[in-house]
Amino acid sequence: MTTDFRYEPNWDSLQNYEVPQWFMDDKLGIFIHWGPYSVPAFDNEWYPRFMYRDEISRKGPNYHQHHTETWGHPSRFGYKDFIPLFKAENWDPAQWLDLFQKAGARYIVPVAEHHDGFPMYASTHTRWNAAQMGPKRDVCKELERETRAAGLKFGVSSHRAFNWRYYSYADDFDTTDPGLEELYCPPHPEDAPASWDFLQNWYARTVEMIDYFRPDVLWFDFGWHFDEFAPYRPQVAAYYYNRALEWGSEPVLQYKDKFPDGVAVYDVERGKLDDIRPHYWQTDTAVSYKAWSYIEDDEFKSPATIIHDLVDIVSKNGNLLLNVGPRADGVIPAQATQLLLDLGAWLDVNGEAIYGTRHWERFGEGDTEVVVGHLTERSNLPFTAKDVRFTQKDAALYAIVLGWPGSEAAITSLGSGSSVGGRIRGVSMLGSDEPVTWQQDENALTVSTPSQRPCDHAYTFKIELQG
Repeated sequence: MTTDFRYEPNWDSLQNYEVPQWFMDDKLGIFIHWGPYSVPAFDNEWYPRFMYRDEISRKGPNYHQHHTETWGHPSRFGYKDFIPLFKAENWDPAQWLDLFQKAGARYIVPVAEHHDGFPMYASTHTRWNAAQMGPKRDVCKELERETRAAGLKFGVSSHRAFNWRYYSYADDFDTTDPGLEELYCPPHPEDAPASWDFLQNWYARTVEMIDYFRPDVLWFDFGWHFDEFAPYRPQVAAYYYNRALEWGSEPVLQYKDKFPDGVAVYDVERGKLDDIRPHYWQTDTAVSYKAWSYIEDDEFKSPATIIHDLVDIVSKNGNLLLNVGPRADGVIPAQATQLLLDLGAWLDVNGEAIYGTRHWERFGEGDTEVVVGHLTERSNLPFTAKDVRFTQKDAALYAIVLGWPGSEAAITSLGSGSSVGGRIRGVSMLGSDEPVTWQQDENALTVSTPSQRPCDHAYTFKIELQG
């Protein structure tokens, strides 16, 4: 690509985009949902929406009833009233970065603005932002400085597109106060498309984020899939990519739908794929099942679930963006912290089979089938020791067994009739100095295991190959 190349805001021009090598090497990022919605800490980060709906929500309980009983009716205590309670009084971004590095993360993506319409940075387009209210700190900018100082990549996510459809408007709700339209949007019918003024403001805020942070990753939630956003999708991509050309950076734009293949990175929310995707992709999910933000009584995943998901995704040509939800005071909960440390401990042993690798000719083998698509993770069964995933780097093939196989592992994809038949120079298990024995026949590559497990949850055989 010549130095004077510029992307045009159309899909044909955007097909010139290439996913940068750094992103395909780094494999693991940290996502962060944190905002005034962390104060009620009830059931889900969609609290600002459902507190105004007197119904059993699709998320579960009746938020409106809970809010009225706990905080007061929304006419007296609206979402805006959580903002002064969001103080971040114990927040130390350096501590966050220390934890994220111990987890093995290589890029950090905080939510810059969620559906609630409250930017977590010093936006010039609204006074309702974290630099002027609540913690009165430019949260995302402080986190960016710490991230870049640590040598990691930094990104931001935008969820604002759904802000137009987020709140409900009743005569006795504060959402109908004309003085609060900058936060809640002007009252409008629920099925009305976003207004021209909203679209222009949305685009201005998006450009502001790009220019203010120069992000390595720009992540978009659903919301701009609505028809009125169609002209803006290629426009935003072209603007971001062209600014990156000016800055000499290598950008990654991530989307959930409404983009053609090859112009950005496809992201699957709380779900996976069942095979290798030719175009690079990513899963975003969380250390817990119920919410993205901090809530009381969350349901946390097991270390094995997170590690197995990472391995499965990487074997299929993807990355994992793993979310944590800090408390309103800025402290990451103990359960989430421990899960990140467990992940980092596993990567300390097995990172060679993850970072800088690429998918092999097949992703793996085993009996456990993966349910495909967004919001499917609860439908997936746990992996077992019969499930193996492959990655490769340089002259090595890595076979990661998703459970302890016992005294030996028989890997049927690597028999003498496979592409590695007759090419194996040696086999070892990462993290173990104990030699293993192996033999290859037409049915499988059979490898003995060390007497001591080098780690927990998943175990990597490094298979060194002749050219």
